[in-house]
Amino acid sequence: MTQVAFSAPHREASNIGLKVLEDGGNAVDAMIAAAAAISVLYPHMNSLAGDGFWLIHEPGHAPRAIDACGTAAERASIDYYRNQGLEAIPARGAQSALTMAGTLAGWQRARELIGETRHLKPLNELLAPAASLAREGVLVTDSLAAASRKVAAELQGEAEYQWLFTRNGQPLASGDTLRNPELGDFLDRLARQGLKSFYRGDIADDLAAALEAAGSPLRLTDFENYHAKLVTPLSLTTRFGECYNLPAPTQGLASLIILALYDRLYRDDWSEAKKIHTLVEATKQAFLIRDREITDPRYMRQLGQLWLADQTLDELAGRIGDTASPWPRVAEPGDTVWMGCVDRRGTMVSFIQSLYWEFGSGLVLPGTGLVWNNRGLSFRLDPNHHNALRPGARPLHTLNPALALFNDGRRMAYGTMGGEGQPQTQAALLTRYWYDGMPLDEAISRGRWLLGRTWGETDEDLKLEADLADAVGDDLARMGHRTRTVPSHSEMMGHAGAVVALNGGPVTAASDPRSDGAGLVGRSPA
Repeated sequence: MTQVAFSAPHREASNIGLKVLEDGGNAVDAMIAAAAAISVLYPHMNSLAGDGFWLIHEPGHAPRAIDACGTAAERASIDYYRNQGLEAIPARGAQSALTMAGTLAGWQRARELIGETRHLKPLNELLAPAASLAREGVLVTDSLAAASRKVAAELQGEAEYQWLFTRNGQPLASGDTLRNPELGDFLDRLARQGLKSFYRGDIADDLAAALEAAGSPLRLTDFENYHAKLVTPLSLTTRFGECYNLPAPTQGLASLIILALYDRLYRDDWSEAKKIHTLVEATKQAFLIRDREITDPRYMRQLGQLWLADQTLDELAGRIGDTASPWPRVAEPGDTVWMGCVDRRGTMVSFIQSLYWEFGSGLVLPGTGLVWNNRGLSFRLDPNHHNALRPGARPLHTLNPALALFNDGRRMAYGTMGGEGQPQTQAALLTRYWYDGMPLDEAISRGRWLLGRTWGETDEDLKLEADLADAVGDDLARMGHRTRTVPSHSEMMGHAGAVVALNGGPVTAASDPRSDGAGLVGRSPA
């Protein structure tokens, strides 16, 4: 018997993924089963009509990445919105549903990739647990209830959303049962016709017609022309090993820059306050580059890997001193789910899928139970902006699943939800685990910080969870940081998770107590 593991921000998704692994399934199939399930369990954070990104590592091979970011509709141009008298893309409703849903194309590409060397489980077997959950109903969590309350006013005009996600117009409450039988039927239909049917065939015909009728700029040709992309991940060499993340249009570059600067400056005798100060200042440097440079890679001035050159990183590290540099800078929040796993052959997956804002556009397509994403809000209606809206372009993404290959043979898949907080939480998790030698669960659960905005937040200050503020708040204030204390284990700090494996050795998994998740370890036939 060989150890396998799964981490997800909802325990039932972890259970479903682990069962596939324990039955001898591969890491990709386990992830798809869990991804389908969590689209039912956490509908405010992700959907089959959202986006996704994959990092896949098979022992002895270089990590591979899949970009399943939806592209802007061919009709979606600056003039399209300007001619309607709009100064910005609407945040909710059909006009915000302007980018293709890439998630299912990403699932298909991952299955094709792993299917070159591994047996694949039947698709109907993978999607059946999610379909059952949709029909039988899921328990509304505190996280889902909070999101339902937050969007209540914004989505009053979305009739299908109101029918599915409210109780006679009232937000969902913790402990309610949420059923989505139409999504269960849709999953069954996908299982019969295959994942490609979402983009080409009668399912695509139906979805495109529904989007057009609602007023979205998406059309059938946008479905037919869409493909997920196999891309080369960004990589960074540190003193402890290699780190990997997704290239543009994600903020994976920012995540790696933070780690690179910390690795250059770190000293063993640092206090905890000094460690956090350095990570916060590294975050500022990384975000300045992210917000100036990252867009669809076709329109970038230079590709992300060039920003990780030694000369550039040395220059950025030299800007970090002993006192806080000026801030803030405006950013956007975002919602998502991260999940990770390792199978019996050591294949490891770091995976993320998202709607962008909670409940995305709020547009629920009739007869499907699908909530469409609003990731197109990352575009701007300014032709001179580097993220200017262009037909067929990929929008800036906060999503960035991460992977580390340590020099001692350990491997870690890790990530989190939390928009702007994703690179910061990744840095907290990894530096605590490696530099500080913390156990994986402590590295995740211990008090965290957040610079800027994230899920449910608009303030730009440095937020410290109460237990962390008690320990280092005064020291950080003396360094010039404008801090604010928030409750311990606050959801705004993200839903982090990680899986660590040593080839031929032990496997560990952990999930964030800020979520409803679990990190589970099981056994599979060798």
